[in-house]
Amino acid sequence: QLQLVESGGGLVQPGGSLRLSCAASGFTLRDYAIGWFRQAPGKDREGVSCISRSAGSTYYRDSVKGRFTIARDNAKNTVYLQMNNLTPEDTAVYYCAARSTTIQNMCNVWARAYAYWGQGTQVTVSS
Repeated sequence: QLQLVESGGGLVQPGGSLRLSCAASGFTLRDYAIGWFRQAPGKDREGVSCISRSAGSTYYRDSVKGRFTIARDNAKNTVYLQMNNLTPEDTAVYYCAARSTTIQNMCNVWARAYAYWGQGTQVTVSS
């Protein structure tokens, strides 16, 4: 059974940091591009970041550039999202997703292109 499991969410004060993990089971993550998405209450889901199969290409939405870093550890079958200098606007449920692709060095955050999704992890930034 193909499964993605996110972890690492929680409550953090503004300016704080969290590292989200996305662990895969039942398949090998190195064959997939991985995206991180988030959905805040009352808002549409939005793409936050992605990393290509080779890790040679990454993408960040403008609002997180310079604060978030995506990385993958294929040996651990896990992708990470390091989030620094968090603001209340980052509060959302964060999801990781996997997209099967033959392209080694490209990714995007078109949600419909991703076939496998985790259950999400809540990130709350509040004082």
